[in-house]
Amino acid sequence: MNETVGAEATYVPRQPAPPEQSEEVLSAALRYAEERHWEVVPGTWLETDETGAPRCSCGDAECHAPGAHPARRDWKAAATASATTLRRLWAKHPRAAVLLPTGRAFDVVDVAEGAGCLALARLEREGRRPGPVAATPDRRMYFFVLPGATAKVIDRLHALGYASSASLDLAVRGEGDWAAAPPTRFGLSGSAQWVRRPTVSYAWLPDVDDLIGTLAYACGRERLTARRRV
Repeated sequence: MNETVGAEATYVPRQPAPPEQSEEVLSAALRYAEERHWEVVPGTWLETDETGAPRCSCGDAECHAPGAHPARRDWKAAATASATTLRRLWAKHPRAAVLLPTGRAFDVVDVAEGAGCLALARLEREGRRPGPVAATPDRRMYFFVLPGATAKVIDRLHALGYASSASLDLAVRGEGDWAAAPPTRFGLSGSAQWVRRPTVSYAWLPDVDDLIGTLAYACGRERLTARRRV
């Protein structure tokens, strides 16, 4: 299929995804649905413009997350754990991002990579299981926790003496949000990957109460270190 770009009819062939890339993306989507019973929805993908430069399939030159955000307004309703439906959806767009709606089977605590690595090391040194953890090429880490984390994080941070999660560069992705899951590509910077992979035998998710003290401490350390560098 060709596209018309700008005022003139400029033909830009849509390049098919390499077979191995398409298979990897679909395989990951099916694993999340079949093994974890997580709902999945395809997102945008990367295309090539008339100059050969990559761009997001949404067409926005200022796209905030090229190739890694919902492709349709009704994405929440389109999310599914049906393997048949997922195969049909990715047959249409084999390079689509693998998006996991949050606030359903899990929430995600989103922190800077440095803080995430510090928190993960501290948790495991203390013998505590962190649950699934993913890293993104924009230097963020996602800690997967049980749903309902937002209110708990707000209350817990106040109890710990922190004014807000924003001051710590810590966010909770809950109901109405999503997380781009491995192996989704983020523009030219690379692909998301699992640091601690969810598996069939490791289906446990932690309560955010078990992690937030360590995550808040790590985020505070990371912000202090950044200020000292400046």
